[in-house]
Parts: sequence; C-alpha cells; structure tokens
Amino acid sequence: MQRRTLLTAIAALATPRITSAQSAPRRRNEYRAGGPSAARLISPELHPDRTITFRIRAPKASEVNLLFGAWNPKPRPMTKDAEGLWTLTIGPVEPEIYTYLFQVDGMRTLDIANPELKNGARGMDASVVEAPGDPPRFDEVRDVPHGAIHIRAYQSTPLHRRRGLYIYVPPGYDADPRRRYPVVYLRHGGGDTEANWSADGRAGVILENLIAERKASPMLIVMTNGDTDGSWGGGSSAEGIELLGRELLDDVIPFVEKNYRALPGRDHRAIVGLSMGGGQAFTIGLRNLEKFAYVGEFSSGLVSAVGFDVEKHIPGVFKDPAALNRKLKLLYLSCGTDDPRYNGQLDLVDVFKQHGVNVIYRDAAGGHEWKVWRHLLADFLPRLFPRA
Repeated sequence: MQRRTLLTAIAALATPRITSAQSAPRRRNEYRAGGPSAARLISPELHPDRTITFRIRAPKASEVNLLFGAWNPKPRPMTKDAEGLWTLTIGPVEPEIYTYLFQVDGMRTLDIANPELKNGARGMDASVVEAPGDPPRFDEVRDVPHGAIHIRAYQSTPLHRRRGLYIYVPPGYDADPRRRYPVVYLRHGGGDTEANWSADGRAGVILENLIAERKASPMLIVMTNGDTDGSWGGGSSAEGIELLGRELLDDVIPFVEKNYRALPGRDHRAIVGLSMGGGQAFTIGLRNLEKFAYVGEFSSGLVSAVGFDVEKHIPGVFKDPAALNRKLKLLYLSCGTDDPRYNGQLDLVDVFKQHGVNVIYRDAAGGHEWKVWRHLLADFLPRLFPRA
C-alpha cells in the first residue's frame, strides 16, 4: 500500500500542470509578428556578371581578409562601413566550385551567412560558393534524366561494426528490372566520408550528364567509408589499406551484388579514388586484378611520395608486363597541376612506361581540391565499360 501511494505521488509530480486561463492574472500580449528587425545578411551574393560580393559583420575587428580558393589563397582586404559590416566584391570568376574563409584579426572563420560548407569526418573545413555556367556546367544539374542516391548499411567483418555506404543508381534503374549494370567503386580522400563524393564531388550529377550526352555507360557508383578509425593511419597505412581491401572484397562487393542488379566479374568492375582513396584504389586494384579490370587514382599522396617503390608495394607487378597489359583495360593516373604531388605523379608514369605497362595520365588545372577531382572524374568515367 505504501509503495502504491509513493508511485502515485511521483506520477503526480511528473505530470505537467495544465491550468485554466482564469487561474492567474492575465498578462498583456506583447507578441509582434514579422521576425527580427535587422536586415538579413546576404553572403556570398552572386551577380549576373559572375562577380561575387562577400560580407561579414565584425564591428570590433580591426582587419578582415577574404581567403578565396582552396589552394594557397592570398589574403584579400575587405572594407568596413560605419555599421561594422565588412564587404568585398571579386571577379568575374570562371564558372566553377570555390571554397573560401574569412580571416578576422588573424583568425580564420567560416561565413556564417552561407549554409553551403565543405564538410568531412573531421569537421567543417570551409565555406563553398559555386559560380553557375550558362549553359550549366558538366557538374551542375541539367534537364536530363536523373538517377538516385541510396544510403545503405552493411556489416564490416574486419572492423566488427555496421558501416554506411552511398550507392548511385543511374536513370532508368527502376524502370527496367531485367537490366544489370557495371560498377565503379569510388573512394574519398582523408577527412571525408562516404557522403562527400556525392555532396561535394557531384559524382552522380557528372555521370548522368555524361550518359545524356552518350559519352558514358550507365553504371552503379558505390561510395564507401575509406577510414577505419579517424586517424591518418586508418586510411593510409599499409595496415589500414589491408583492412579496407578485405572489407571491400569480402563485405561490400557481395553486398552490392546481392542487393543490386550489378554485373559480376572483373570486366564489369572499376576502382578509383582521390588522395587517400586514390592510394587505396591503386593498391587494392592492382593487388586484385582478378576482381578489377579498371584501376585509377586522382592525386594520391602515397604513390607520389619520394622513394615510392611500386614493386615493393605491389609485389610482382612488373614480372610480366605483357600479361598485366592484357588484364588491365585501364590504368589511370592523374593530378592537379598546382598540387605538390604533381611531379611525383609524373615520376610514377615514367616508371610504368619504362616497364612497358600501358598507362593513361591526365591532369587538371588547380591544386588538391574538388574542382580538380570533378574534372578528372568526368574524364575517367567515359573510359569505363564499352557502351552498348
């Protein structure tokens, strides 16, 4: 009986009190509709002539600069008005994706008026602005048939946990249940996640524009998480790449081929990645040519480093160059022209050529940044899988 009384008392205390409007003196209504009185800050503001105006409120700051561009940006002084609003207009700029930051009294900060951000597993790196093309650029949404992104989860055997992956399915995937598709396994760079190739790299948008122009075959794009523990070694060390290779071969590929209409066999699989993911793709692909006929990398630091030894990293790779050429339908190396990895990429191309191995090399203007990797992906995809 005492227990029941105690529980009743606790329940009464936990129940919100609902009172009658007449139980207390009525307060005066002071609510006014219309939102905040301060004008909304617009930044960045893109103008029809492709100039861009940037703004930030910092009334107590003594110096504010714009750091525009992802690669070695030079500070551009901004001008302060009487209300403490700093402004700068730049351009016109070429239709492209750009990143930027503000530097307020020496401290770097995002543009809080702009919701478009370069996000990754390690936080928000920069604000993003895209200057549209007319007609739309190769990496902008066009009036063409569109595919879809599926967000899925699978069990990683070597990592003993559930992991996420993004799968792009091309236009028409749902309309014809009899058709099967080749697959490209697309890997991200350090600090990113399985979401970044879709959100920042516009992989699906690029592919569907190429398909509409009949420049690329319809295919599935599988984007996994290329990091095991959030550290550098989790995606770049020999141990990390070994784990990720086992995960891809034993868990991801079987999951994709069980749940999607993916064509099996090496002739229908490609692997490529950027930066950290480029080193993974290069390593996993060349070590497993019974699984992949197309191997590529964009701006890999691993393969560009001074002293990188291909034969040590891929044992037996040059044992029979003629056999390697027969197996590889494509070996693709690439980099940005302003990237410090550039010369190392050229050295690697020379090594393959000296051993008689067929290799395609391409570069794109820029540094270690998304605009480079978008252009390289648009060059890479049409080289995959013969078009019907």
